[in-house]
Amino acid sequence: MVNCCGLLTAQKEPVPLKSVVVELEVRDHVATVVSTLNYENKEDKPIEAVFVFPLPGDAAVCHFSATIGKTQIVAEVKEKQKAREEYDDALSSGQQAFLLEESEQSPDIFSLSVGSLPPGESAFIRLEYVTELAVQADDGLRFCLPAVLNPRYQPQGSEGPSVQVTSVPASLVPYSLSFSARVSSPRPVSKVESNCLLDPLQYLNTEQTQATVKLAAGHKFDRDVELLIYYKDAHQPSAVVEAGQTSAKPGTLMGDPVVMLSLYPEFPQAVMSSLTSCGEFVFLLDRSGSMDCPTNNSKQKETRIGSARDTLLLLLKSLPMGCYFNIYSFGSSYEHIFPESVEYSQKTMEEALKKVERWRLI
Repeated sequence: MVNCCGLLTAQKEPVPLKSVVVELEVRDHVATVVSTLNYENKEDKPIEAVFVFPLPGDAAVCHFSATIGKTQIVAEVKEKQKAREEYDDALSSGQQAFLLEESEQSPDIFSLSVGSLPPGESAFIRLEYVTELAVQADDGLRFCLPAVLNPRYQPQGSEGPSVQVTSVPASLVPYSLSFSARVSSPRPVSKVESNCLLDPLQYLNTEQTQATVKLAAGHKFDRDVELLIYYKDAHQPSAVVEAGQTSAKPGTLMGDPVVMLSLYPEFPQAVMSSLTSCGEFVFLLDRSGSMDCPTNNSKQKETRIGSARDTLLLLLKSLPMGCYFNIYSFGSSYEHIFPESVEYSQKTMEEALKKVERWRLI
């Protein structure tokens, strides 16, 4: 395992990371994270380097750019092999080039290739991604920033089937961190808590629907930065409208406005108590045309729909008595066994078994 961390050259020499600036913008239940990394080539010749870092598994990268001096490069989404070829061609001709790609070993690992960084030059890498915040049991929304932004990496030229993992003590992290968050929602922001010391929450309007907060000075970044965001009337439905981009063509995905509707229902305690004691099981079965393909490694050429149906029949016979259940299936249309979840009994189980056995592709 390589002991150094951060940006590494092909010879596994570290490129100093000078600073990290993270700006978090939370809109209701969705977070946009903008990270700007500044590092510098202190060698006397141009270098090519690789920086590998983790992202949340459900995150979607929506912007990547690099700035060296007065030159800014904004990434475009391209087919992986074509992007790699263009990157190699640019390096061969002595041009500056950057390549961001998803790791083949793990979908939540992204590899950033920084090519032809001139000697003595600083590079600013800006990465923006969007992710949904998980709702906690106390109605708070949780965001977590890892204590080390680069705990997993595999330097260029190294071998091995898996991405290496390392942890770096805070005292050895040679870069500074700035972290700030802006929260907005149709509902008032009640409070923001953290496991780290924060500056006081600052409201931006009298309705208290917008607020900002940032890490207090002197943070050592020796542990994960966790934020818990609380809204008043958390169970009330809300909607956030985002206007389309003026530069995009009307009628396209990016040109039209979009609406995000958040539904977080609150069930009566009596209902929750009954469901908690016995549970509720909702099954979803894919009956689309793709399920007609043979099951992998099946000697009897069993189809996917047949295998899924047999598994579902087995599960139906294994549910605890008194629980609630229902089954939905989808393809070119959708069907359900019952209009709503019903109590599991010998009668409802037999009724469900008969219907499932007759199900074919739709």
